[in-house]
Amino acid sequence: MSNRLADEQSPYLRQHKDNPVDWYPWGDAAFETARAEDKPIFLSIGYSTCHWCHVMERESFEDETVARLMNDTFVSIKVDREERPDIDTLYMEVCQMMRGQGGWPLTVLLTPEGKPFFAATYLPKEGRFQQAGMVDLVPKIKRLWENDREKLLEDAEEVTELLRRSENGEEATAAPDENTLAAASDQLSRQFDQTHGGFGGAPKFPSPHTLLFLLRHWHRTGEEQALDMATTTLDRMRLGGIYDQVGGGFHRYSTDQRWLLPHFEKMLYDQAMHVWAYAEAYQATGAHRYRRTAEEVIDYVERQLRAPGGGFYSAEDADSRNEEGEMEEGAFYVWSVERVREVLDEETAELVIDLYNLTPEGNYQDESTGRRTGKNVMHLERSLAAEADRRGVPVEDLRGRVDEARAALRADRETRPRPTLDDKVLTDWNGLMVGALARAARAFDAPAYATRAEEAVTFLLDTMRNDDGQLLHRYRDGSAGVRAHLDDYAFLVWGLTELYETTFDPTWLQAALTHLELSLDQFWDAERSGFYMTAADAEPLIARPKKATDGALPSGNSMQLQNLLRLSHMTGRTEFADRADSLAAGEARQVRSRPTGATALLTALEFALGASREVVVAGARDDPETEGLLAAVRDGYHPHTVVLHRPPGERVAISRMAPFTAAQTPLDGQPAAYVCRDFRCEAPVTDPEALREQLRASSPASDT
Repeated sequence: MSNRLADEQSPYLRQHKDNPVDWYPWGDAAFETARAEDKPIFLSIGYSTCHWCHVMERESFEDETVARLMNDTFVSIKVDREERPDIDTLYMEVCQMMRGQGGWPLTVLLTPEGKPFFAATYLPKEGRFQQAGMVDLVPKIKRLWENDREKLLEDAEEVTELLRRSENGEEATAAPDENTLAAASDQLSRQFDQTHGGFGGAPKFPSPHTLLFLLRHWHRTGEEQALDMATTTLDRMRLGGIYDQVGGGFHRYSTDQRWLLPHFEKMLYDQAMHVWAYAEAYQATGAHRYRRTAEEVIDYVERQLRAPGGGFYSAEDADSRNEEGEMEEGAFYVWSVERVREVLDEETAELVIDLYNLTPEGNYQDESTGRRTGKNVMHLERSLAAEADRRGVPVEDLRGRVDEARAALRADRETRPRPTLDDKVLTDWNGLMVGALARAARAFDAPAYATRAEEAVTFLLDTMRNDDGQLLHRYRDGSAGVRAHLDDYAFLVWGLTELYETTFDPTWLQAALTHLELSLDQFWDAERSGFYMTAADAEPLIARPKKATDGALPSGNSMQLQNLLRLSHMTGRTEFADRADSLAAGEARQVRSRPTGATALLTALEFALGASREVVVAGARDDPETEGLLAAVRDGYHPHTVVLHRPPGERVAISRMAPFTAAQTPLDGQPAAYVCRDFRCEAPVTDPEALREQLRASSPASDT
């Protein structure tokens, strides 16, 4: 019989509905049962596309022996980290405090009051090496709970108190300055892998927000090493197995140092962040390979993650069924030499085998079993341009042949069982995708991307709000629910702001301001500054999480710092700048102690400390001369510039949101551009080349 998770909307929870474990979803019923039965709580947190979550389920949660032990000892709760990031953030910090590291699946044992006394990640069924197994651990916890509970309760109180002190943060000090930005760049240079790109060893995570910081830092300072770190990493990732060479899109992370062997899940938020980074690298360098990569990622998202109604689904799983019908990580993505030869003609097959480094013995082995499968993760050793030069053929000819081969392989791959789709729509991840599409539309002069972004954000604003205008976090199967968290507001505001700067539809700027104001009302910490992760009237947890350090995604506070600064410049509302200064000061000590852990926040500081500018283009939107001025701004890499469009007329929407634009009108009926920097404005110009000259003159030497 199905357990209580059968009635949940989360695909991850529903994956566990047939487990013999007597799972509860997070809620009052679970905690009331724990108190009534005098049992501790087994809290298991994961997500639907998590490979090791599947392994632990198959080993333990589907096992009758383990399930009996758990049901006898605990009240067991399953949480989808993507649906409840507040719970995940809180208890992941517990795991990091207790274990020095974290990850998923996350296992935390709690008192019936929710206070933690044990934390771990993946636990095998049987103990191996020095790692406890479920069949040993569960009876041990039962004995301790019955015979030595006082010690467990003392541990729980101590951890909870440490957690609360950590979440309260430190007293504010002066905001980080240019020295902090320089220290971050210096630390990254010491961690940088000169050969393969990226930072540190295996496993290796892409962290596009770190690459965005380096691009901005190079732009402000002219520090070539920062640019080299960013572009080398972007190049090596695109060539590696972490990139789906057949179908486009990035896998979650690389298990090795070379970007060769990935964890195969594909997350919407990763695609959005990569599009943002590659589009900005294209703006910074003009290198077409970055544009091509971003476009291929968008193509993948459109094919596989586009949801009816306008939004985007969350993820595709790492696991799928192999040729024997067994679940295997990466089975959908890997290739044997024999299969490539079956799909392609002989000459093309040999080209692909050589170019993408396929071998008969294979380069892929299943991480959970260590078994070499005879299959290959396709990857390149050099760019197609370099390969064409090595072979002495025109690059256009080689690319044409490769694209035809990729299309044939993709068509063949579609006959395999696809990985499971996580079909929930999340506001925060969709907000990121909206912003990434808008940025790509602007960088590549691709209006279709802007149209797609507008469709997605219209879905969010129409569907993901309650009757009071408050955001909701999750939509699935016709139903929206779960109270929104800080990231929902922060990422949506960023997406709306990007969309305004691409389309200049004031609807999107107004929506950005509305949701920024709502977030200030609901999440702002008036005592110590910064934003909590949960709203003031949200479900109370044992501590109210607040996070400034970045993980796989920029933190909500990092994105809010960017939002406050940009919208302050766009509207002239100095109260936003005041909040930004307070937020940065509140996180100063933590950021100074480990600047590389908050590179998205430092990216915002690059904006604050760089030559930030406001450009207002006044003129009819359909006037070619207006478009010429806007194109002059889009031509270069201007990450510290905000752009507004001011249509003719006395009562226009933009003048209500940005009153300073009221006086910035066409000159003698001719469209004009106004450039302001450091609280002073240049003389208006009507010629695009004169505007370019103003932008060059008021930019760092590295401006392009």
